[in-house]
Amino acid sequence: MTSPTTSTAANDGVPSAKLAPTDHPIDALLRARWSPRAFSDRAIAEPDLRRLLEAARWAPSCSNEQPWRFIVGRRTESEAFERIFSCLTDGNRKWAGRAAVLLVSVAKLMFDRHPVSNRHAWHDTGLALAQLLVQATSMGLVGHPMAGFDAEALREACGIPEGFEPVAVTALGYLGDPALLDEVLRARELASRQRHTIDQLAFGGQWAHAL
Repeated sequence: MTSPTTSTAANDGVPSAKLAPTDHPIDALLRARWSPRAFSDRAIAEPDLRRLLEAARWAPSCSNEQPWRFIVGRRTESEAFERIFSCLTDGNRKWAGRAAVLLVSVAKLMFDRHPVSNRHAWHDTGLALAQLLVQATSMGLVGHPMAGFDAEALREACGIPEGFEPVAVTALGYLGDPALLDEVLRARELASRQRHTIDQLAFGGQWAHAL
C-alpha cells in the first residue's frame, strides 16, 4: 500500500502535498516537479550532473543562439560552492547550504550573429533551466531556483564578464527531511501547492478576453 505522504508517480518520495493538483491531466514529471528547501547531504554523481546539463543544452532558443551559460558550484568543492553561497540573501542561506550543487544560470545579452541585444536571452535561459529541472525530477533529484542573490557580488565572485547577466541560482540535490528547516520554512515546505487558474493566465485572442 502506498503511504499517504508519498507518490510513486514520477519521483518516488515526493510528498503528496507537492504533487500539482491539476485541473487537467499533465505528464507525471510535471506534476512531481517542485521547489523544496529541505535537502539531504547526498552528493550528485558526476554523470548525473552531466545529464542535467545535457537536458539544458537541448532547449529551444531564438535563432538557435543558445544564450545560456552555467556556473557549477559543487558542495564537495567548498571554495567554488562558498563563492556562490555567499552571494545569496540571508533567507536563502538559511537552507541552501545543504544542497549538493549551487548552479548559476547566466544569459548572454547580445546576439552572436548580429551586433544587437537579444531581448529573448533571459526567456531562453529560463527554458534551458526548465528542461534541466524536469530532467532532475525524472532522476529523483530536486531543484529550487532562487532570485534572492546579489547579482553584482555574484558577477565579481564568479568572474562573469560584461555582456553576460546572472539570471538565477538554483539549488540542486536530493530531497531532505523538513525537520531540518526552521518552523516558518517547514510550514511552507509541507503546505499544498497553489496556482492561478487557466482563465486568469490565458486569454482568447485579445487581452482579458475569455479563452
